[in-house]
Amino acid sequence: MRATDRSGLIAPIEIPVPELSASQAPDPGEIPFTTVTLYARLSGYEQITVERLQVFAGITTDQNLEMIPLSEFPGSYNKSETFDTPPQNL
Repeated sequence: MRATDRSGLIAPIEIPVPELSASQAPDPGEIPFTTVTLYARLSGYEQITVERLQVFAGITTDQNLEMIPLSEFPGSYNKSETFDTPPQNL
């Protein structure tokens, strides 16, 4: 679990990924990236889940998430939105 700074950013998180060469000349039987699930939670705001987020070697993966205040959803105190990332067509 990480908390953002005042600007809404967190420090980079190191994630084990396949070697860079795996994404430059992919083997059909090997996936050249690691998938993770990202959760964004803040009291009073819509919860966000990003599934199968793809992380490659040597690339910083940024996710710009816009959290909607729950006051915009009358009667919804626990609204959540899920985004599913389809696999790369390598």
